[in-house]
Amino acid sequence: MKKEQPNSFVIAEAGKCIGCKACELACFAVHNRDNGVAAAVGTVTTPVIPRLYVIRTDSFTMPVQCRHCENAPCAGVCPVQAIVQEEGAITIDEDRCIGCKACAIACPFGAISLYKAYSNGQEHKQPYLRERLDGRLERKTRVIAYKCDLCHDITNSGNIASGEIAAAAAVNNSGTPSEGGGEPMPACVSVCPEQALKLVSQSLGASRSRKAAGLRL
Repeated sequence: MKKEQPNSFVIAEAGKCIGCKACELACFAVHNRDNGVAAAVGTVTTPVIPRLYVIRTDSFTMPVQCRHCENAPCAGVCPVQAIVQEEGAITIDEDRCIGCKACAIACPFGAISLYKAYSNGQEHKQPYLRERLDGRLERKTRVIAYKCDLCHDITNSGNIASGEIAAAAAVNNSGTPSEGGGEPMPACVSVCPEQALKLVSQSLGASRSRKAAGLRL
């Protein structure tokens, strides 16, 4: 029987997180190049909407994001089948999303949020639904679900961001090769100054866990 490969996911180590939110900003930047966001001041014209969220309590801070569940409950409740598994990641087809909120309610990690959709730096309007504003009927802005996609589209599209991510991930802050060894990494992992985020991938996760367990014997 063929062995099923688990989905990749990013895990955070609360003991290392300093709550700087560099992960949130990197996530927003790489997912909004089509909205004109670049690595320069003054290029952000849309709200900062990351796909992971740094939470803060009295005792710790850490980012929370999608765990790419093997039996993803979000996909099970989506009425338009906008949530699918692609190459080891659970992704949302934003064009199909109708903003019904079912996925956000079903997610046990609170990793899905709904915000306005943007296209070319502008709010993406709906074709039919209108809302009354200042006495006039205006086309309502689409609202869609956002969640971590492991930078799936960015890597697959050959966007220059993927190369930047890979290079950043290949060398850590101490100047030595990172755990990814040059494998493309999600933006949040590559920019974390404390290396509090790690990608657990199909190729890295199981073998390294076994090696670590072996070393403890």
